[in-house]
This record gives sequence, C-alpha cells and structure tokens, in this order.
Amino acid sequence: MADTALSQAVGQRTAGAARVKRLGIGMHSYGLHWKAGPFNDALSFLEYAHTLGAGGVQVTIGQRDVAYTRKLRDKCEAWDMYLEAQASLPADETAVARFTTEVESAQAAGATVMRTAMLGGRRYETFKTSQEFDAFAARSWKSLTLAEPILKSHGVRLAIENHKDWLIPELLGIIRKMSSEHVGICIDTGNSIALLEDPMAVVEAFAPFAVSTHIKDMGVAAYEQGFLLSEVPLGKGFLDLARMIQIVERANPKIQWNLEMITRDPLQIPYLQDKYWPTFQSMLARQLAETVTLVRTHEQALPRVSHLADAEKLKAEDDNVRQSLAFFSSLYSKATKSSAPAARSP
Repeated sequence: MADTALSQAVGQRTAGAARVKRLGIGMHSYGLHWKAGPFNDALSFLEYAHTLGAGGVQVTIGQRDVAYTRKLRDKCEAWDMYLEAQASLPADETAVARFTTEVESAQAAGATVMRTAMLGGRRYETFKTSQEFDAFAARSWKSLTLAEPILKSHGVRLAIENHKDWLIPELLGIIRKMSSEHVGICIDTGNSIALLEDPMAVVEAFAPFAVSTHIKDMGVAAYEQGFLLSEVPLGKGFLDLARMIQIVERANPKIQWNLEMITRDPLQIPYLQDKYWPTFQSMLARQLAETVTLVRTHEQALPRVSHLADAEKLKAEDDNVRQSLAFFSSLYSKATKSSAPAARSP
C-alpha cells in the first residue's frame, strides 16, 4: 500500500468529526498507584479515571471472559468514555494464542486500538553493540508479522509507540514495509528527545500514521554526562503541545489523546559517554548540536520524588495527572481554533 493510501486508512477525515475532546489517561501515568494496589485491573482503573472526568483510558485488559468485557464496555458507553487496549506482541509462534485472546478481549470490550512497545527498555541502555540492536529489529519484525493477521481479522489497529527505541526513519520503515491499515503509530510527544530527535519533527513525521497518542510535556537540564529528561505536567515544560495537537488532528481527526505523565526522578541521557553511541551509526552531527542548543535554551529545574515517603509519592503522581487534565481543555481549545500546516510528507 502506498504511503498516501496508508495515511488515509489510518485517519480518514469525516464531515461530522467531533472537535471537542476530553483528555484520556494512559495507565503508566499511575505507575506508582498500580504498584501500590489501588488499581488491579482495567475496570478499576477506568472507574477512577471516570471520577477525574477523563475522556477514556489506555490500559492492559488481558485475557478476560465475556462477563468482564461486557461490563467494561457498558461502563465506557454509560460514561461516554473511550477504551484503548495495550499488549505485548507475540515473541514467537508459542505466544500467538495469548495475543489472539488479548485482541479478542479488547475487541469485546469495545477497543479498536491496541498500543504496544517493541522494546521494554531504552535503546542506549539495552544494547551494547549494533549487532544486538539488529537482532532486536529482526525479532520485532517477526513479532509484527505474527500479530498483523490477528489484528486484521478482528478489526483492531495496532499503535506502535516510539518508545526510546526507533529513530524516525526506522519506525517509518517498519510501517511502510508492513503496509497494513491495521498497523500504525502511537505518537509519544516526548520520548524521542532521548534519541536526540527534535520532538516537533517526530510528530510531523509520524502524524500521517498516527492511530493513538501519548501526550506529555517535557523538561530538560544539563548534567556532566549529557542531559536530564523529565515528564512534567502539561503546560509546565517546553513542548509546543498546541501545534502538536494541530498537526496530529489534521492527519487523524478521530485520534484520542492519552496522557502519559510519569512521576519519577529525571532520566539520564548520557550522550557524552561512549556507551550511548554503539547503535547510532547514522546519527548526524547536526542532531547532536541541535540537542545541545535545545537543552541550553529550555533548561529548567526538574522534579524529583525518590526522597519522598510513599504516601507523598502517590499524592505527587495524582496531583500531576489532575493538573494535566485541568490544563488540557484550554490547550485543546487553543489548538483547534486554527488549522495547522500540513504534516511533512513521510
């Protein structure tokens, strides 16, 4: 399928497309709460998100029976909330049955989008050689070829996140090679800064293939081995979120906005150390220079929570989500008052 056809399949504009949206919540925005116990499944997470006035959730549903998925679907419909699933791809043929059942459960619960990440960790921390990364890329492709027929048969779209793993040309190459209307991208607005990619360029490149999102704002600061990177509540960082929303909505007016506000200490991006570089054979010196400029221009004090008591950490996490939810309505209104320029041709 040509690029044009694929982007049309992912985001077909309709005359009656709704323009007013409520921010949804990705489950990793409440990572501390999941570990502490307040949430133990998709239903309990959905119920809490409803009390906050969220538009929907992106959450692991797992393998569920009919009674559970019906209850999940009924709650979403009664509260006018959307549901997006998430799951790991099948690593090999032995995991196909598990993945199939998870897709069936997601579909039965009303989800038409399933988010995934091909790498659980971070590229520059996981791989010590380019050969290791190449092996990961081969495994990822096999997983995707196993998953795509299942997604197609159930009418579910996969959203592959830029999860501090793929550079822009690499993820676009995967999408184009697969050439399926059932495989697209979950645009994370901040992750790829860790790979020295300009966040706006990431959004522009991935927008034609976007089927889901992780919207987050980011803060940066220098440290001796590179720079520090933090999620911060929406409106507290340096990202031009209004323009990002414009670009993505122009490509896919039906897209949902899932908050991923991870409350934690800043991540270290050690680009001044040799260990950062083995898998970045094609990195341009210009990208490095642009990242240095970005950090110098936008440096700010970054939040830290590791020193807090457990109850204080939970409160900080909840406060961060609530602040972001409150900010989104004005942000979305601002973003949709005017049309953005068309996204770059991928």
